[in-house]
Amino acid sequence: MLELGKIFIIVLGFLWVVIGSNQVAKFFQKIKLPLITGFLLSGILIGPYALDLIEIESIQKLDFVNYTALAFIALAAGTELYLKEIRNSIKSIVWNTVGQLVITFVLGSITMYYIADLVPFMRGMTHESKIAVAILTGTIFVARSPSSAIAVINEMRAKGHFTKTAISVTVIKDVLVIFLFTICLSIASTLIHETAFDFTFIVYLLFELILTFVFGFILAKIIGFIIAIRISSYIKSIIVLLLGFGVYEFSHFLGEFSVTIFPFELLIEPLLVCIIASFWLTNYSQQRLELQKIIEEVGPMVYAAFFTLTGAALSIDILINTWTIALIIFFVRLIAMIIGAFIGSTLAKDPKLHRRIGWMPYVTQAGVGLALAFEVADIFPSWGTQFATIIVAVIVLNQIVGPPLFKWSIKLVGESRVHAKIDFEKNRNALVFGLEHQSLDLARGLLKDNYSVEIASFERRKNIDITDFKIHFLEDLCVECLESIDIRKFETVILMLSDDENYKVCELIFEKIGTKIVIVRLFDSMYADKFHELGALVVDPSTAISKLIEQFVRSPIAASIILGEEDAKTMVDIKVSDKHLHGLALRDLRLPPDVLILSVKRKGQMLISHGYTRLRRGDIVTIVGSLESLDDISLQFNE
Repeated sequence: MLELGKIFIIVLGFLWVVIGSNQVAKFFQKIKLPLITGFLLSGILIGPYALDLIEIESIQKLDFVNYTALAFIALAAGTELYLKEIRNSIKSIVWNTVGQLVITFVLGSITMYYIADLVPFMRGMTHESKIAVAILTGTIFVARSPSSAIAVINEMRAKGHFTKTAISVTVIKDVLVIFLFTICLSIASTLIHETAFDFTFIVYLLFELILTFVFGFILAKIIGFIIAIRISSYIKSIIVLLLGFGVYEFSHFLGEFSVTIFPFELLIEPLLVCIIASFWLTNYSQQRLELQKIIEEVGPMVYAAFFTLTGAALSIDILINTWTIALIIFFVRLIAMIIGAFIGSTLAKDPKLHRRIGWMPYVTQAGVGLALAFEVADIFPSWGTQFATIIVAVIVLNQIVGPPLFKWSIKLVGESRVHAKIDFEKNRNALVFGLEHQSLDLARGLLKDNYSVEIASFERRKNIDITDFKIHFLEDLCVECLESIDIRKFETVILMLSDDENYKVCELIFEKIGTKIVIVRLFDSMYADKFHELGALVVDPSTAISKLIEQFVRSPIAASIILGEEDAKTMVDIKVSDKHLHGLALRDLRLPPDVLILSVKRKGQMLISHGYTRLRRGDIVTIVGSLESLDDISLQFNE
């Protein structure tokens, strides 16, 4: 009981430290350094080698935080591998993945083996043990950081072949590295314990992999069942975290129990179990969006706790003695990536520029690399801590150098769209015909929605003082007059004159100017058919109020969005221009949680859209959501 009370106090104190670490990390973000750097340095500062706010004994009692976070990191990595997003670039992705994985693993393993005498904990090792450490190092060389890559892509608003290949290869390698680690860990354990490496070992290894896949599938079904239940999302998140911790506990139990009934120990890799579960849920279940939402909501808290604890557990005394080794490993990994990326890009027949700079997106490391390092430390306690310390130092270097290199490469290939946001929010314009209070209210409302608005009028009003937008006074209603105000630059024209004047303007636009979105305020319903024949959108005030009230009755929320009363939501039409979205079903799109697709218009016809509706290039999609999310969607849909 006393022990439980002590653990509770330690956990409470650690939570307080994590809150402070989160604030420190935000400061590092302001000076253009990654969040992980802030978390790690905060952990080092409060750890036993600095302020000693967290003692070594306390760190050991917080092992469950590490296990829970490691399982969560694997779940998050699995959700990033969405097969339907990479189907159109599979050739380039496969060759880049193979080239980098093979070269990085081989060169990293060879380097670690030959510098063994320089590494303090490897000097007295046997030949077999050195090989074991070398292949584990080579495996961690392969690990990347999808979260850091996604953060850079979002910041640069990057889109294109190079960017798609980079994020796809990053995610796939983070999945494959856990498979590779599972195999190498079994081989390393055999080498270190000097167990016979024969046909029986291969059978055991295959059996362990099959068992891992089975447990991964079972975990996917359990998580899917939990997500499908109608309970609070907070409770779902807690259960998912507990399940992740349970995977580690079950793995330890199975290893100890198997020894008592079998002549060997069953090694079920918890990271692989979790990544298989999330991969299955992401690609073959209906719980993909809900799982993604949980990962996004819980992620920041888990990462803050894990990286802070990692910093606190870092052995500074070992790091001081091995920093030269960390630098050697860092530069060797960099060289391996340059060679691997060039070979992979060449085999994929990518453009020459991509071949030269194709290594830049893959320098960054974070969650999975750290997870693998601490797995080694946990399984081989005699030297694992020293191994993890060196690897953490390398990962910190990669985390500092990696993001700037990725940003630079995006700029070099011309796939940065930082200014595209301006196009989405501000490069919309409208011309309003008519100078009256309703037209002025409309113009000011459009200004608030980031439209560029101008007014055209055939009469001068002395009692109206306008300073917030430009007014054109026309002498006559003719093509020359319309051309004089550069009417062709406006994508939308709103006619609020008399029916006769509206019809004349509408007819001139239709016959002389070209296709425009023309909206007409009607006075006499007899004109409605004439305007429709010219392709105009007609608003009849005599029926608009009753229809709007009817819409409020049927759907108050939708009517509120239409009237702009929902401040956090807006509605836009976006054209599908990206060829990679052609043929993709709406249910397979990766959309922000607060976005809803209302309709799809194709060749002038409104489709009754549902999850299985497949997009076509040129479709006009009506979407409702926050401005920030809609901006992300506009980038996703554009070429």
